[in-house]
Amino acid sequence: MKTEIVPALQLQQALTVLQNGGILAFPTDTVYGLGALAFDNPAIESIYTAKDRPIEKAIPILIGDLSDLDKVAENIPAMALRFASRFWPGPLTCIVPKKQTLPPAVSATSTVAVRIPNHADALALLRAAGPMAVTSANISGQPSPSTAEEVYAQLNGHIPMILDGGKTPGGIPSTLVDCIGNEPIILREGPISLGELLSALD
Repeated sequence: MKTEIVPALQLQQALTVLQNGGILAFPTDTVYGLGALAFDNPAIESIYTAKDRPIEKAIPILIGDLSDLDKVAENIPAMALRFASRFWPGPLTCIVPKKQTLPPAVSATSTVAVRIPNHADALALLRAAGPMAVTSANISGQPSPSTAEEVYAQLNGHIPMILDGGKTPGGIPSTLVDCIGNEPIILREGPISLGELLSALD
Protein backbone atom coordinates (compact mmCIF):
# COMPACT_ATOMS: atom_id res chain seq x y z
CA MET A 1 0.00 0.00 0.00
CA LYS A 2 1.25 3.47 -0.90
CA THR A 3 0.88 6.04 1.89
CA GLU A 4 0.15 9.53 0.60
CA ILE A 5 0.72 12.74 2.59
CA VAL A 6 -1.69 15.51 1.58
CA PRO A 7 -2.44 18.96 3.06
CA ALA A 8 -5.09 18.79 5.78
CA LEU A 9 -7.25 21.28 3.89
CA GLN A 10 -7.81 18.77 1.05
CA LEU A 11 -10.91 17.31 2.67
CA GLN A 12 -12.45 15.87 -0.47
CA GLN A 13 -9.58 13.40 -0.91
CA ALA A 14 -9.90 12.41 2.75
CA LEU A 15 -13.66 11.91 2.48
CA THR A 16 -13.18 9.70 -0.58
CA VAL A 17 -10.80 7.46 1.39
CA LEU A 18 -13.18 7.21 4.35
CA GLN A 19 -16.32 6.64 2.30
CA ASN A 20 -14.57 3.83 0.43
CA GLY A 21 -13.87 2.00 3.68
CA GLY A 22 -10.36 3.36 4.24
CA ILE A 23 -8.58 4.79 7.26
CA LEU A 24 -6.38 7.87 7.54
CA ALA A 25 -4.25 9.86 9.95
CA PHE A 26 -4.95 13.50 10.80
CA PRO A 27 -3.90 16.09 13.40
CA THR A 28 -5.83 16.67 16.64
CA ASP A 29 -5.29 18.96 19.61
CA THR A 30 -3.10 16.35 21.31
CA VAL A 31 -1.35 14.08 18.78
CA TYR A 32 -2.04 12.71 15.29
CA GLY A 33 -5.00 10.34 15.25
CA LEU A 34 -5.77 7.34 13.06
CA GLY A 35 -9.45 7.13 12.21
CA ALA A 36 -12.28 5.47 10.32
CA LEU A 37 -15.96 6.25 10.00
CA ALA A 38 -17.59 5.28 13.30
CA PHE A 39 -20.14 2.90 11.74
CA ASP A 40 -17.75 1.11 9.35
CA ASN A 41 -16.81 -2.06 11.24
CA PRO A 42 -14.32 -3.47 8.67
CA ALA A 43 -12.53 -0.10 8.47
CA ILE A 44 -12.30 0.10 12.27
CA GLU A 45 -10.91 -3.45 12.35
CA SER A 46 -8.21 -2.31 9.91
CA ILE A 47 -7.11 0.32 12.47
CA TYR A 48 -6.26 -2.54 14.84
CA THR A 49 -4.31 -4.25 12.05
CA ALA A 50 -2.41 -1.13 10.98
CA LYS A 51 -1.41 -0.30 14.58
CA ASP A 52 -0.91 -3.90 15.73
CA ARG A 53 -3.35 -2.89 18.49
CA PRO A 54 -4.75 -5.46 20.95
CA ILE A 55 -8.32 -6.17 19.86
CA GLU A 56 -9.68 -5.92 23.42
CA LYS A 57 -8.79 -2.20 23.61
CA ALA A 58 -11.80 -0.06 22.70
CA ILE A 59 -11.41 2.87 20.29
CA PRO A 60 -12.75 6.32 21.27
CA ILE A 61 -15.17 8.27 19.08
CA LEU A 62 -14.44 11.83 18.00
CA ILE A 63 -17.31 14.08 16.90
CA GLY A 64 -17.36 17.54 15.38
CA ASP A 65 -20.42 18.98 17.15
CA LEU A 66 -22.30 18.33 20.36
CA SER A 67 -25.39 17.60 18.25
CA ASP A 68 -23.59 14.46 16.98
CA LEU A 69 -23.39 12.93 20.47
CA ASP A 70 -26.77 11.22 20.20
CA LYS A 71 -25.60 9.50 17.00
CA VAL A 72 -23.09 7.43 18.98
CA ALA A 73 -24.55 7.39 22.52
CA GLU A 74 -27.94 6.83 24.12
CA ASN A 75 -29.52 7.50 27.49
CA ILE A 76 -26.84 10.17 27.86
CA PRO A 77 -26.40 11.13 31.53
CA ALA A 78 -27.14 14.75 32.42
CA MET A 79 -23.66 14.91 33.96
CA ALA A 80 -22.05 14.10 30.59
CA LEU A 81 -24.11 16.76 28.84
CA ARG A 82 -23.05 19.33 31.44
CA PHE A 83 -19.38 18.43 30.98
CA ALA A 84 -19.73 18.50 27.19
CA SER A 85 -21.30 21.94 27.13
CA ARG A 86 -18.59 23.27 29.46
CA PHE A 87 -15.40 21.59 28.20
CA TRP A 88 -15.96 20.70 24.51
CA PRO A 89 -14.15 21.24 22.24
CA GLY A 90 -11.29 20.36 24.54
CA PRO A 91 -9.23 17.76 26.41
CA LEU A 92 -12.08 15.87 28.09
CA THR A 93 -13.22 12.39 27.05
CA CYS A 94 -16.54 11.21 28.48
CA ILE A 95 -17.54 7.57 28.86
CA VAL A 96 -21.26 7.26 28.14
CA PRO A 97 -23.74 4.49 27.22
CA LYS A 98 -23.00 3.25 23.70
CA LYS A 99 -25.53 3.51 20.91
CA GLN A 100 -26.40 -0.09 20.09
CA THR A 101 -25.96 0.56 16.36
CA LEU A 102 -22.24 1.26 16.82
CA PRO A 103 -20.22 -1.67 15.45
CA PRO A 104 -18.56 -4.11 17.87
CA ALA A 105 -15.05 -3.11 16.74
CA VAL A 106 -15.49 0.26 18.50
CA SER A 107 -16.16 -1.27 21.91
CA ALA A 108 -17.06 -4.73 23.15
CA THR A 109 -18.75 -3.21 26.21
CA SER A 110 -21.97 -1.25 26.69
CA THR A 111 -20.10 2.07 26.85
CA VAL A 112 -18.12 4.30 24.50
CA ALA A 113 -15.60 7.12 25.04
CA VAL A 114 -16.46 10.36 23.19
CA ARG A 115 -14.73 13.71 22.72
CA ILE A 116 -14.73 16.84 20.53
CA PRO A 117 -11.12 17.83 19.81
CA ASN A 118 -10.13 21.50 19.89
CA HIS A 119 -8.29 21.58 16.55
CA ALA A 120 -9.48 23.33 13.39
CA ASP A 121 -8.34 20.63 10.94
CA ALA A 122 -9.82 17.82 13.02
CA LEU A 123 -13.13 19.67 13.41
CA ALA A 124 -13.34 20.37 9.68
CA LEU A 125 -12.84 16.67 8.91
CA LEU A 126 -15.27 15.46 11.58
CA ARG A 127 -17.98 17.92 10.53
CA ALA A 128 -17.63 16.78 6.93
CA ALA A 129 -17.32 13.05 7.60
CA GLY A 130 -19.44 12.57 10.72
CA PRO A 131 -18.41 10.69 13.87
CA MET A 132 -15.14 8.78 13.58
CA ALA A 133 -13.47 6.04 15.61
CA VAL A 134 -10.01 7.48 16.34
CA THR A 135 -6.91 6.37 18.23
CA SER A 136 -3.33 7.62 18.14
CA ALA A 137 -1.58 7.17 14.78
CA ASN A 138 1.29 4.97 15.94
CA ILE A 139 2.26 1.34 16.19
CA SER A 140 0.98 0.16 19.58
CA GLY A 141 3.60 0.72 22.25
CA GLN A 142 5.53 3.26 20.16
CA PRO A 143 5.56 7.04 20.75
CA SER A 144 2.47 8.98 19.69
CA PRO A 145 3.31 11.19 16.69
CA SER A 146 3.01 14.97 16.62
CA THR A 147 3.86 15.47 12.92
CA ALA A 148 2.82 13.87 9.65
CA GLU A 149 6.44 12.79 9.14
CA GLU A 150 6.40 10.90 12.45
CA VAL A 151 3.20 9.14 11.40
CA TYR A 152 4.79 8.23 8.07
CA ALA A 153 7.86 6.81 9.81
CA GLN A 154 5.67 4.33 11.71
CA LEU A 155 2.72 3.65 9.42
CA ASN A 156 4.08 4.03 5.89
CA GLY A 157 2.63 1.17 3.87
CA HIS A 158 -0.03 0.44 6.50
CA ILE A 159 -2.48 3.29 5.74
CA PRO A 160 -3.45 5.06 2.51
CA MET A 161 -3.39 8.69 3.61
CA ILE A 162 -1.99 11.16 6.14
CA LEU A 163 -3.49 14.65 6.38
CA ASP A 164 -0.64 17.06 7.14
CA GLY A 165 -1.72 19.87 9.44
CA GLY A 166 1.71 20.66 10.80
CA LYS A 167 2.92 19.90 14.30
CA THR A 168 0.19 19.20 16.85
CA PRO A 169 0.16 21.00 20.22
CA GLY A 170 0.94 17.68 21.88
CA GLY A 171 0.93 17.69 25.65
CA ILE A 172 -0.80 15.21 27.87
CA PRO A 173 -3.78 13.11 26.74
CA SER A 174 -7.30 14.23 27.57
CA THR A 175 -8.86 13.65 30.97
CA LEU A 176 -10.96 10.47 30.77
CA VAL A 177 -14.07 10.55 32.95
CA ASP A 178 -16.66 7.85 33.54
CA CYS A 179 -20.09 9.53 33.44
CA ILE A 180 -22.19 6.40 33.96
CA GLY A 181 -22.72 6.55 37.73
CA ASN A 182 -23.93 9.21 40.13
CA GLU A 183 -20.49 10.79 40.52
CA PRO A 184 -17.78 11.44 37.94
CA ILE A 185 -14.89 8.98 38.14
CA ILE A 186 -11.61 10.01 36.54
CA LEU A 187 -10.03 6.98 34.83
CA ARG A 188 -7.10 8.90 33.35
CA GLU A 189 -5.67 12.11 34.76
CA GLY A 190 -5.40 14.92 32.22
CA PRO A 191 -5.59 18.69 31.77
CA ILE A 192 -9.06 18.95 33.38
CA SER A 193 -9.11 18.21 37.11
CA LEU A 194 -11.78 16.56 39.24
CA GLY A 195 -12.31 19.92 40.93
CA GLU A 196 -13.09 21.55 37.58
CA LEU A 197 -15.50 18.75 36.74
CA LEU A 198 -17.30 19.06 40.06
CA SER A 199 -17.55 22.83 39.71
CA ALA A 200 -19.25 22.34 36.35
CA LEU A 201 -21.95 20.31 38.13
CA ASP A 202 -22.68 23.00 40.74
